[in-house]
Amino acid sequence: MSEATAARRFVPGTGIEIVRDVTLGRFKHALFDFDGTISLLREGWQEIMTPVMLEMICGESVPTQAIREDVERFIDETTGIQTLIQMQGLVEMVRKYGRVPGQRILDASGYKAVYNERLMIPVNERLARLAAGTLKREDSVVLGSPEFLDGLAARDLAMHIFSGTDQDDVRNEAARLGVADYFREIWGALPSIEEYSKEKVLKQIIATHGLHGAEVLIVGDGPVEIRNAKENGCVALGVASNETLGHGWDETKRRRIIAAGADLIVADFGECAALLGYLFPG
Repeated sequence: MSEATAARRFVPGTGIEIVRDVTLGRFKHALFDFDGTISLLREGWQEIMTPVMLEMICGESVPTQAIREDVERFIDETTGIQTLIQMQGLVEMVRKYGRVPGQRILDASGYKAVYNERLMIPVNERLARLAAGTLKREDSVVLGSPEFLDGLAARDLAMHIFSGTDQDDVRNEAARLGVADYFREIWGALPSIEEYSKEKVLKQIIATHGLHGAEVLIVGDGPVEIRNAKENGCVALGVASNETLGHGWDETKRRRIIAAGADLIVADFGECAALLGYLFPG
């Protein structure tokens, strides 16, 4: 065990990391991010968004290291938010760097269309392989996530997805992965920013059901939903998943969600029984 790992606190005998002690066992509702938390169908999206943003910012010119770092930092900080908001940020960066003539600058919806067209090439290829049986479901989800959903369902939690991906796509992909029926509602991005945000969904669920913070479990791999959890007094379970492998730690992701306020962190749900036992003591 490395010195850095030894300094971390874990549930005894497990790799479930305890960042801070919180009230457990009172959960009534659970809200899940989707991509990188449950689904691996969009694995590698950052490697598609980064060159799209660099191309839109620089046009025919060569990106500087400063521009690359600016783009990578922006994507890192906005993981989990609606794509349209990320594209609004892209519009601002295009204008800030001034490398593209004004008449060639698109609006946020235009940039989103460019990004989605490129992203859906690998996503649709994976969906086709999944339908043909050449890609197994267990290789398309974060390790143990269906079993974790089973365990929460057995404890009568009302579960919801709230994703930054377009709502129709999230619903389709959840159905294709065979996990849609676990959820009361699958929320995703709508055409306008005013119609949807993760924070708006969370506040609506809390108000509708008269919930208190410790009665809501937020599960996600991005800083957006983790921050939303802490701002509303909920318990935040961070998933620092290595999406390329589908299991094991992504240390960059771990640091990001700790900074956002995660209470507990897992690399995946491979220790599902121990995780459920910790979340629901006694």
